[in-house]
Amino acid sequence: MLHTVNKSPFERTALQSCLGHALDGASVLLFEDGVYGALKGTGVSGEVAEAMGRVKFYVLGPDLRARGLREDRLIDGIQVVGYDGFVDLVTSHDNVQAWL
Repeated sequence: MLHTVNKSPFERTALQSCLGHALDGASVLLFEDGVYGALKGTGVSGEVAEAMGRVKFYVLGPDLRARGLREDRLIDGIQVVGYDGFVDLVTSHDNVQAWL
C-alpha cells in the first residue's frame, strides 16, 4: 500500500496516524506540507527514522523546493521523486491511502 501525507506533522497528526497504521513493506509519500516530516532534527524525525526499518519513504522534490528546502536537510534514506515518480508510485501500488 502507498500512504500519502500532505499535511505538516507540526499542524496535524496525519503523519503519526499513518505511521501507526502502515504495515511492513508499505510506502509513504510526503508531499505539499507533508515534506516537513522528512526533515532531520525535528520533533518527528525520530519516529520517521524508526519507521524506515519497515516502510519506505519518498518525498516530492518540487514541493521541497517550493518551500525553500534542500535535499541535504532530509533524513538519510528518504528518496526524492518528481511528479513522474509520484505517478509511478501510485500505479505500482495496489492501494493508496491518503492521510488528511
